[in-house]
Amino acid sequence: MGRLIYQERHVLDIEDRLLSHLRVVIMNKLRRQEPFMLMAPHPDQGTLSIWMHPATPIVMQFYGSRAPQLDSQLIEQMMHDASGPNGLLLASTT
Repeated sequence: MGRLIYQERHVLDIEDRLLSHLRVVIMNKLRRQEPFMLMAPHPDQGTLSIWMHPATPIVMQFYGSRAPQLDSQLIEQMMHDASGPNGLLLASTT
């Protein structure tokens, strides 16, 4: 289980495999200066809509001992969704 920390106040626990894929998407979108909307369920706060922007601090913590195998098709789909009008929806957070 990993953790995405946004603006030092919003914390999402995300399975390491999904977080590894999200890391690639965030890295690629933000280095291109392409902000996007990320929507993720939060156990205490409903669904968070987070505007991912290059100027905003983001921390990702991985607790697993091995890096998960990346699925290029999943990354491609996530990149496509992040570029769409509704943003990227994460359905597998805990």
